[in-house]
This record gives sequence, structure tokens and C-alpha cells, in this order.
Amino acid sequence: MSAVLTMEEAEPAQVVPSRHTGRWITATVVLVLVALLLYAMATNERFQWDVVGKYLFADPILMGVLNTLILTVLAMIIGIVLGIVVAVGRLSDNFIVSKAAWFYAWFFRGTPLLVQLLFWFFLSALVPRIALGVPLGPELFSFDTNSLITPFMAAMLGLGLNEAAYMSEIVRSGISSVTPGQTEAAKSIGMTRLQTMRRVVLPQAMRIIIPPTGNETIGMLKQTSLVLVIGYSELLTSASLIYSRTYQTIPLLIVAALWYLFITAVLSVAQYFLERRYGRGFSPLSAIRVDKNKQDKNTVDTDKLDKDTSGPAVPANGPASGITTSAPSANTEIPS
Repeated sequence: MSAVLTMEEAEPAQVVPSRHTGRWITATVVLVLVALLLYAMATNERFQWDVVGKYLFADPILMGVLNTLILTVLAMIIGIVLGIVVAVGRLSDNFIVSKAAWFYAWFFRGTPLLVQLLFWFFLSALVPRIALGVPLGPELFSFDTNSLITPFMAAMLGLGLNEAAYMSEIVRSGISSVTPGQTEAAKSIGMTRLQTMRRVVLPQAMRIIIPPTGNETIGMLKQTSLVLVIGYSELLTSASLIYSRTYQTIPLLIVAALWYLFITAVLSVAQYFLERRYGRGFSPLSAIRVDKNKQDKNTVDTDKLDKDTSGPAVPANGPASGITTSAPSANTEIPS
């Protein structure tokens, strides 16, 4: 006859964690490679770290950093504003407006950014003078294209108009993520199409738009280096002007890379906080946290209810609060 063990007599099962041998081997290989790379960078005299330290905060480099930031901000403003307009045009019920917006996005996304920068810089070869006036009438204003399209203007137009094409797709995807019921509800209370877009649709679409917009901003920071070919004095251009004179190419490229890495790190931190702000209430962790808080609150209310109801029992269908009843006495005559 077999013996039956009770729960108290049975020994608890031992949980053995997984060893993850492959992870440890991979981590070791990565650490060794990183150590070798750092050792090579520290011991190789051709890196010329003293030259890097000399030019890291030099005035031409700092001016190039400032010009890079200005160009990045202005190009992103043009890209975001124009991208919203193009995205709304893509979603328009007007056939001509929708196809024109589609053609804009197709053209600027289909041609290389470097080609667009060169085109704007050499615009005077196509249009020597830019004139504004009444169609088929007198000319009001006229400008020399070479004087108007400076390297800075060509860089801003090339980067901004190209970015607008990509931002239009990002904004369009964010707007499409909002359910049509939100638009219908806004229309039912008398909102116009513009008010609905500005007050209802875009605020909800921001959680979809913000992450790729942050990536586009970081990408724009690095794409400003392409304006080297048109002579605008941004960070990489400033570094190239110095090493073309001193022939210290590698140290100056390291200086530019360090500044790009620093600005990218700052933008990444800002992007993280923006994503967390606009993603509140939508992430799975937030939902779990909210459910846990509700569960704790319900537990506390249940305990309090148990303490409050520990006295004399009250019938479930008893009288309402504020009305007292008493049991009939022995002398009370009960009608038949």
C-alpha cells in the first residue's frame, strides 16, 4: 500500500536558473573587442589627441557648431510646418490638391538630397532674376538670384523642402492612426475641419508623430554636413577649412565627430522625455501600473468595508440612510 505525502511533508521544488552560456561568451567577446579598440586609440600616436584637444573649443569650430544648430532648427521648422500642410493635402477630398501633395512627396523623396542642394545653389543658371508682379502685367519687385540665393539660403531651402516630404508621410501616418469616430464626434458638436484637425486629431496623433520626428531631427543634424559642397560654414566645413591648411585631417575629423556625438546625445535625451510625455496612458507598462493602483485601492476599500460592517447586520433591502425603525412592542396591536 503506497504512502501518500501531505503538503507539509513534501519537499519544495528547487528552481535552477538558466545558465545562459552563450550570453556570457558574447558579452566577453564584446568586452575584449572594446578593450582592444580603446587601447589602440589611446596608444596610436597618429590620432594626435593633443591636436584634438587644441581645436575642440577653437573659435572656428564653435562658430561651425552654432551654424549647424541654426541650420538644423530652421530646416526642421520648414520641414514640420510644410510637412503638415502636405499631409493634410494628401488626405484632402479634393482630387487636384491630393495629387499635387502626392507629387511633391514623390519628387523630393525620389531625388538625392545632394542633388537638391546643388540645384538650389546653382539656381541662377536657370533663373538669373526672380521677379514678382501682376500676371501678364507690370513687374513689382525684382531680385538678382545670385544675391538672393546665398549658400545659407540654398542650404536651408534644400534641407527644409526635402525634410517636408518625409515629414508629410510621418504626419499622415499619425493622422491616419486616429479613429474616424473622433472626427465625426468633433463635427457633431459644430467644429470646423481646421478646428477638428488642430484640437482633436493632431493632439492624439502626436504619440505616433513624435518618435520618428526625433529621429528625423537627429538625421537632419548629420545631413547638414552635406552643405560642405556649397561652401556654407557649418561644423564639417569649418573643420575641413582648418585641416586643408594644417594637413591634420584625422584630428579635425575627430573633433567634428565628437561634437556631432555630443549634440546627438542631447537630442536623444530630449526625444526620450517627449516620447514619455505624449505616450502616457498608451504604453503597456502604464496600463499595468494603472491596473495595479486600482487593485490596491479596491483592496483598501474592501478592508474598510469589512470593518464598517462588523457590527449588527443590516438587511440588504433595509431602509434608506437617515430613516430609523424599531421592532414592534408587546402592546402593539397588529391588525389582522
